[in-house]
Amino acid sequence: MDWQLKTFNELSLADLYAVLALRQAVFVVEQNCPYQDADGEDQQALHLLSYENEQLIAYARIFHATGKTKTSLHGADADVHRIGRVIVAPHARGRQLGRVLMKKAMQVALSNSLSQQIVIGAQCYLLDFYRSLDFVCEGSEYLEDGIPHQDMRYIARAD
Repeated sequence: MDWQLKTFNELSLADLYAVLALRQAVFVVEQNCPYQDADGEDQQALHLLSYENEQLIAYARIFHATGKTKTSLHGADADVHRIGRVIVAPHARGRQLGRVLMKKAMQVALSNSLSQQIVIGAQCYLLDFYRSLDFVCEGSEYLEDGIPHQDMRYIARAD
């Protein structure tokens, strides 16, 4: 398994196509959720990709805290990190890749010292998974593109 971390400009055309194809296959087709995936945020994100046999099998995008106070996705302040579009390819599931992916994404996010907090908009059926990674629920459940979601926050413990 080959893990790669890239900015948008570092993504090759093949990387970008693989990312968009996997996100469409799962979020749009599998989850029957027609939505605009190209949301204009990929250009500001870090992209964590895992390839196996030259196939993209896991992906997440990470937004570092900016230190600014503007409001971003779901009302999350820009002074916290965000992780989103967390995905494991259907044929690669059942191997704990989601856990490995999230732990790596969390390490990347927390490597930026501006914040020791991460926020996510979790699909509700995955709440127990994210709780197992020490995320806690915030606010009320909401619908995003017809799918129940819950905002969650992780606060790194001081060692």
